[in-house]
Amino acid sequence: MRIGLYPGTFDPITLGHIDIIRRAAALVDRLVIGVAINRDKGPLFSLEERVEMIEAECAKLSEQTGTEIVAHPFENLLIDCARDVGAQVIVRGLRAVADFEYEFQMVGMNRSLDDSIETVFLMAEARHQAIASKLVKEIARLHGDVSKFVTPLVNDRLQDRLGVAIKSKSTRTASV
Repeated sequence: MRIGLYPGTFDPITLGHIDIIRRAAALVDRLVIGVAINRDKGPLFSLEERVEMIEAECAKLSEQTGTEIVAHPFENLLIDCARDVGAQVIVRGLRAVADFEYEFQMVGMNRSLDDSIETVFLMAEARHQAIASKLVKEIARLHGDVSKFVTPLVNDRLQDRLGVAIKSKSTRTASV
């Protein structure tokens, strides 16, 4: 069984993440979404909330692709998490060249720790390349429309968490 690990904080999960998950699911029999517990980043959503959103979104993808997709929280080294879940491959999403420089260093370190686990890079589709969870949260905090960056479930959760009514594009146009 080919097992892949796609790690991240997913705070929140975006359409860019979902694009990478969908495409990674075609490469493996089981895809583990490693949800990083990173207190230093000060996540907007709790670990439980992030896992719940991932599970809700990935249930649909698992059905569509026939690949088992599961969420797995972790707080240890990425390479140790990969070993824990039996992953032979770590999947990383790339948006831009700047991502590659950081990821290149990470691959080198991970290969030094365990050269039996490969890393595969998947480029986000062009329409998702600008999406970053950090930017989505900032736009939502400022009452901007993030509906083209996240699913309706995540959009609702952002509005609830931030206590804001996010104006949709059609609402802004109608009120002008």
